[in-house]
Amino acid sequence: MAKNKRQGRAAREAVVEQVDGGVAELRPDRDRARGWTLLLDGAPQSHVDLDDPGYLDFEYQRRLGHVIDLAAPPKQPLHVVHLGGGAFTLARYAAATRPRSTQQIVELDGPLVQLVRRELPLDPNARIRVRSTDARAGLAKIPEGWADLIIADVFRGARTPAHLTSTEFLTEVRTALKPTGWYAANLTDGPPLTHLRGQIATAAAVFPELALAVEPTVLRGRRFGNAVLIAASTPLPIAELTRRVAGDGYAGRVESGQRLVEFTGGATPVTDTNAVASPGPPGGVFG
Repeated sequence: MAKNKRQGRAAREAVVEQVDGGVAELRPDRDRARGWTLLLDGAPQSHVDLDDPGYLDFEYQRRLGHVIDLAAPPKQPLHVVHLGGGAFTLARYAAATRPRSTQQIVELDGPLVQLVRRELPLDPNARIRVRSTDARAGLAKIPEGWADLIIADVFRGARTPAHLTSTEFLTEVRTALKPTGWYAANLTDGPPLTHLRGQIATAAAVFPELALAVEPTVLRGRRFGNAVLIAASTPLPIAELTRRVAGDGYAGRVESGQRLVEFTGGATPVTDTNAVASPGPPGGVFG
């Protein structure tokens, strides 16, 4: 079948546009005919393969993919809220692996949404709604007890906004979740891991069950990187999550229970009154 113009162009050149969050670049993947990497101001944000939405390239997205896989029995449709859109990678993944799922993406950057919709269109049969608004404002519109899963992956200038780091925010998350629902957040931090410890303590003040999926050198404070925090009101499948994280091609580990409590080192929960944005990455992290 002949390629259309957009498919042919995608194989040859990047698309660069100014969006609210900076300069967005959609860079074709040389190894995948319809693969793209989204960068903002040179920092990689997400990767999409339009031919294979079940493929997850980035480490943190694979961790979140495990969360989507384990949040319910295989193929069971989910109600999912994505706070932060990026290239809609995880919504595409959930739609591919859990057909008939109903999903909402909340992404503040309207021009970025328009760019992704135009260049990397969603499957028209997928039940995915995109709202261009602030993540917390969008969360407030989710009916109480609607979501099976809420995923937070929100960055402005490579930092998570302060108002998405507090106990008040996580209380709103818990209200929107079903009693058996899960919350998962992509967090970034580097030594001395003050932000990560505080976010774990904050989640522990709202949810009784926690797990952290992370690369060991990040956990030991040797480099800046990503960690995925999972929280729930009911027990999490720690053994299966650990197995998947250890075997997904990245050297990951899962911490939970008393070891995770000890890792916080006495950090106290963050509130709206003292919340600050997550630390930005040090120079040179993205080349």
